[in-house]
Amino acid sequence: MGADSILLWRHGLTDFNAQGRIQGSSDIPLNEVGHGQARLVAPHIAAIKPGRIICSPLIRARQTAAEVTRLVGVDADVDPRLTERNFGEWEGLTREEIAARDPEQSAVWRAGGQPEGVGVETKQSVGARVVAAIEEVSGQMNGGRLLVVAHGAAIACGLAVLMETDAEWNGLGGLENCHWAYVSRQDNRTPRWRLEGYNRWMAKATDPVRNLEVD
Repeated sequence: MGADSILLWRHGLTDFNAQGRIQGSSDIPLNEVGHGQARLVAPHIAAIKPGRIICSPLIRARQTAAEVTRLVGVDADVDPRLTERNFGEWEGLTREEIAARDPEQSAVWRAGGQPEGVGVETKQSVGARVVAAIEEVSGQMNGGRLLVVAHGAAIACGLAVLMETDAEWNGLGGLENCHWAYVSRQDNRTPRWRLEGYNRWMAKATDPVRNLEVD
């Protein structure tokens, strides 16, 4: 049967985020603000009562997920397929430093294309592995809600594939820190998943995340 819905939550703020540095697969922890964001948003995430939780192995995602696991009593299963997109030689650099170092490939990247020769993982690769992780766990569920705690590019690429479009599609920007996306299953329709909300923060009275038959 699979999960009825999936909430994809980006980790809180890190020092690299605050400095405008590319993190990618680098293992950077949350900073004080990031921990505060996760604590603030976690009760809203917990309100959907996730039946399963999966998260990236990177510490910033695990620290964010921990704020929900302690509220709902469901452990997070770490899955390396949810790791952030690998940005190769650009990790640790700001966008300005990247532009100065590799102006041609920086321009390709800024236009939404695939940089070459600097070790940046393709969006197709990211989207395929993220969706493989989601579909595997969802397939083990008999309804209920799946929480995925990951990263901005990983979630955007994964959602594009999940929605049966190309991972190269630039219709979704990266989620902001501690923001989430939400999809619900729609049987006998294409695509199988319907996007209900994207880049959401604190729940409002009309927010679908807070109106899912929560007790």
